[in-house]
Amino acid sequence: MEFGWTADQRQRYDRTVADTRAAFPVEPEYVFSREKWALLGKSGVLGASVPAAYGGGGLTALDTARVFEAAGRGCPDTGLVFGAAAHLFACTMPIVDFAPAAVRDRLLPGLATGDLVAGNAMTEPEAGSDVGALRATATATDGGYLLNGVKSFVSNGPVADVLVTYAVTDPAAGHWGITAFALDAHRPGVTLGEPFGKLGMEGCLACEVTFTDCFVPEETVLGEPGQGSAIFQHSMGWERACLFALYLGVQDRLLDRCLAHVRDRRQFGKRLAEFQSVSNRVVEMKLRAESARLLLYRACWALDEGEDATLFAALSKLAVSEGTVASATDAVQLFGSRGYLREHGVEAALRDAIGGTIFSGASDVQRQLVAMELGL
Repeated sequence: MEFGWTADQRQRYDRTVADTRAAFPVEPEYVFSREKWALLGKSGVLGASVPAAYGGGGLTALDTARVFEAAGRGCPDTGLVFGAAAHLFACTMPIVDFAPAAVRDRLLPGLATGDLVAGNAMTEPEAGSDVGALRATATATDGGYLLNGVKSFVSNGPVADVLVTYAVTDPAAGHWGITAFALDAHRPGVTLGEPFGKLGMEGCLACEVTFTDCFVPEETVLGEPGQGSAIFQHSMGWERACLFALYLGVQDRLLDRCLAHVRDRRQFGKRLAEFQSVSNRVVEMKLRAESARLLLYRACWALDEGEDATLFAALSKLAVSEGTVASATDAVQLFGSRGYLREHGVEAALRDAIGGTIFSGASDVQRQLVAMELGL
């Protein structure tokens, strides 16, 4: 854990773990609330990588990842931390890097403090990993655009104040015909759907969002018209490199609980830790966490250095997301019947982990990215 850390970084990590652990006790079920969201803003999670001029922490990608790692370890409501990551990496950072100055001044302070909630409206019924298949359109009109289309899975959608979305402005231009927008989620023509029932991560509400002749002024365009694909890939760089740090925190939290359990629990006159099959499971959990951590830190370092982080971001996402599923499964096994009961909060980690192998590009997509980077 101490590799490459300064005293300030260690202090920030420990403070975030302690703050989130105190603020979010283990509960059988988690429900989103503005009060919880504000606590994440107060602890510096929501604005970690936002420039200090707008009320954020001004942290590098690597230090931002460590903030989310700490939040994932301290806060058992993984869905809430995931919602914070989607808010920051998929929505706020594109606004930081591509929005007009007036939009940055208006939105970023509230996004950093938690006064505002942002939702990423990219996925469509026929365009999940295939972002080039978008059907939502933005038709130029006097002073702006008319948005039409359906976004099928919008994290934070039911409670969003701001939406970052993508639509086709030039159908003949392919990837170069997609434009990105940052708009008020409560504009006329925007319909926020009811929250989905999901396998896990209940603390992050998600829904369908429909645009019906929704007028958005020109100032809502991020970057230039037709730059949407590049902006989305830029946000994915942040998301794949930094978001999954929260799952490193989840792995560390599970490891902490499992170590305490197998040291104290006795069966057949022996501590569980004395059974080699038990200790081997714990060792594998530690191995997964530390191996994935190094890959994720490497991806964040590349992002900070302005290098192409595609290869290491894909590798780290694979290692972290699939490793968390494996370690959560091990934790359920180590806790036995208690691991199967909701009241103990162990099974929730397994349900929350499954989504990590799907969003931000499913595991098979990451393998394809790695293959392409290797020239295959």
